[in-house]
Amino acid sequence: MPLDPGDAAPAMRADNQDGETIELDFAEPTVLYFYPRDATRGCSVEAREFDAELDGYRAAGVAVYGVSTDDVDSHAAFADSEGLRFDLLADPDGEVAGAFGVEVREGGHEPAAARTTFVLADGEVRGVYTGVDPEGHASEVLADLRELGLGDG
Repeated sequence: MPLDPGDAAPAMRADNQDGETIELDFAEPTVLYFYPRDATRGCSVEAREFDAELDGYRAAGVAVYGVSTDDVDSHAAFADSEGLRFDLLADPDGEVAGAFGVEVREGGHEPAAARTTFVLADGEVRGVYTGVDPEGHASEVLADLRELGLGDG
């Protein structure tokens, strides 16, 4: 089961698409969205939409990160092909997903994280979205920020 609003957000570290180690303690407002696989239809839609809304997130003071079980090289190719302006974090062993209680499903060639989004701030979970429909999700989360006590929503 994914973490719930009010739960402490686990500190984490993972490499981004440039091979840089990113460490997050979620003191600052952050959207962390888990997705199954780079360069697939739904994941491409979701990534493009988060990128399209990125200026709104930044204006609200909220960072955005995507996380999947793909590796750094896969993330680099995906970010480049989609022109993404935010970090994709590699979680090939599923440790980050596990820390957030995100199911990692076996299937296909490799395990894949269930599509789940967290809004985090002040070291805690503020919002959780499960069973995410990639279309319209980024704008939905952005619109919900005020209800979650963050940004200008």
